[in-house]
Amino acid sequence: MTKAKFQPLTDLATPDAAEMEIRSRDFLELMKTRRTVRQFSDDSVPEAVIRNAVLTAGRAPSGANKQPWHFAVIGDPTKKQALRDAAEEEERAFYSGRASEEWLKDLEPFGTDANKPFLETAPWLIVVFRQMYGLDPETGAREQNYYVHESVGLACGFLIAALHQAGLATLTHTPSPMTFLNELCERPKNERAIMVVVTGRPASDAEVPVIDKKPLDEISSWFA
Repeated sequence: MTKAKFQPLTDLATPDAAEMEIRSRDFLELMKTRRTVRQFSDDSVPEAVIRNAVLTAGRAPSGANKQPWHFAVIGDPTKKQALRDAAEEEERAFYSGRASEEWLKDLEPFGTDANKPFLETAPWLIVVFRQMYGLDPETGAREQNYYVHESVGLACGFLIAALHQAGLATLTHTPSPMTFLNELCERPKNERAIMVVVTGRPASDAEVPVIDKKPLDEISSWFA
């Protein structure tokens, strides 16, 4: 096994404690404004913005640096329509019997249903795949990936934060099952789609439900 090469850490800025607090508070205030949006404008968004966000997602930590993810970025209208058609077919099955009564009741306040026009309206869809195992590019042999779910979850968090920082609205869409996305996005059998990140500018009349997040004492324990 080849030992990894190491180099001095020189790129990480280390501000003083006061500046750290300011930065952390500023980022918190920014992320407080992130909301799940279901009404999107069809206004174009530069491809470079999406590329930068995907590259940011690719900087997420991963088990043994295997980077077990793939991002299929869709802006083509025909491809978006095909994805919407397939997703809505699964959604109709979900709402008409696949979902439990409790699940449907929990969704009622948000007014969701099987219709997903945002899959066509938003300028960009990013389908996130997890690679359950790697494939050697030369031999095709299987290669072990580690902490796949955790690694891809981290990458999705990076992606959503990057899109929000750029000023874009986002929605995480999870049709179930998502197996149709492999064929639509031409992805190999070792990958499984975990979500579609819908992104673009919000529609001028977009609305979001009045909700709140749990306070600090409900989401954390401290042993300082």
